[in-house]
Amino acid sequence: MTTLRAFTCDDLFRFNNINLDPLTETYGIPFYLQYLAHWPEYFIVAEAPGGELMGYSDTAVVILCMFTVMGKAEGSVAREEWHGHVTALSVAPEFRRLGLAAKLMELLEEISEKKGGFFVDLFVRVSNQVAVNMYKQLGYSVYRTVLEYYSASSGEPDEDAYDMRKALSRDTEKKSVIPLPHPVRPEDIE
Repeated sequence: MTTLRAFTCDDLFRFNNINLDPLTETYGIPFYLQYLAHWPEYFIVAEAPGGELMGYSDTAVVILCMFTVMGKAEGSVAREEWHGHVTALSVAPEFRRLGLAAKLMELLEEISEKKGGFFVDLFVRVSNQVAVNMYKQLGYSVYRTVLEYYSASSGEPDEDAYDMRKALSRDTEKKSVIPLPHPVRPEDIE
């Protein structure tokens, strides 16, 4: 049985197999520690019965038996921009297609609802159609395209990202998900 639990500092040394995926952004240990210190409720881990990490999500980080989600809460309440942000969502290859990513996203959305967020957003590579389609199935839509958001390696061009959003119950008019008509640059993002 898979166990969902809070991410701990020790997990930083257990989730390398999740981060080896070429579509997963990898950060330094100080970055993860900052999220763990500021948004621990958004840092969740999924752990397999044998103790392996399945994945994580970072709207703070969630790790499940090599599946994690990491995120945070940010924005302005006055401008109706207070929201949950998915920083990272990754599932180890051997645990994909089991619904773990959907479960982690659901948890992250629940936390954002409790914190009074208007929406949840995330950035995903335009080329990662598997992820884009999964997020659409979870109710997310493309809010805007961010030009050259992801830095490329080995002389290839930088890659564009979709800023995808899902309105939460506080956004009764769904204003937060009305798509922008034109792309933006990374420096234009607040």
